[in-house]
Amino acid sequence: MKIRMEKATILFNVIGYLVISLLAVLCLLPFLLIITGSVSSEMEIIRDGFKLIPDQFSIDAYRAIFSDPKQIFQAYQVTILLTIAGSLLGLFFTSMAGYVLSRKEFHFRNPVAFIIYFTTLFSGGLIPWYITIVKYLGWKDSYLALLVPPMLSAWNIILMKNFMKSIPDSISESAKIDGAGEFTIYRRLILPLSIPGLATIGLFLALAYWNEWFLPNIFITTESKYPLQFLLYRILASAAVLNTNIAGNLSPDFKPPTETLKMAVAIVVTGPIVFLYPFVQRFFIKGLTIGAVKG
Repeated sequence: MKIRMEKATILFNVIGYLVISLLAVLCLLPFLLIITGSVSSEMEIIRDGFKLIPDQFSIDAYRAIFSDPKQIFQAYQVTILLTIAGSLLGLFFTSMAGYVLSRKEFHFRNPVAFIIYFTTLFSGGLIPWYITIVKYLGWKDSYLALLVPPMLSAWNIILMKNFMKSIPDSISESAKIDGAGEFTIYRRLILPLSIPGLATIGLFLALAYWNEWFLPNIFITTESKYPLQFLLYRILASAAVLNTNIAGNLSPDFKPPTETLKMAVAIVVTGPIVFLYPFVQRFFIKGLTIGAVKG
């Protein structure tokens, strides 16, 4: 009987690994198509469609993107700095808001939490928001217009609040008996215990800053301040690459591709941020489930 159970367990594990491996390969297929599509010949894609192994290799799409390397690397620099600064500041303010709203001794936590939640249902609209940013704050063509708006999110604050509520109150109460203040409790006790939640929200913030293109589209007018996403959006929006400095740097005989350019842009944009996920993956699921379930 024991031998049969061991054989059944081994068979179950083998089938499970095979199914997971098959699903992993299916998930990787779109990425492989993007990679091979970016180095395929434009005419081959138009004629035969996308292939996992192209017949003709071409780097014309990358030539079009990196024909002005200074512009691309400058956009990378802007995006990386915004992502790092925005994620760190967003984590600091979000965790502080979540800590305050999770404390039972804060008598106004329910009204404040409702006001924050209310913003997820209704908003003032694009025009009043634009007038506030441009006229009253004076952030037209400023990095602050890209840094501040995505920094705080009602969803992130609620997620952080629910995660911190799962931390036992006895920890903070024992610290208060020892004479610790609120900020000391927050910095030395609550934050170390909230690493899974912080990693989850940090990933959300980093992805939001990295993928942001709408804010620079309406607020940024200086080309040197373009983040990566918006610069590549302009390249794609102009089929002949006429709205960027790239067109003037290409040789007269070179015709920028269109289909392969889309694939190459996807590689340039998503490549660096993909490497961030493995570092926070082990915290991601735990932080998301605990923060979402705990009430």
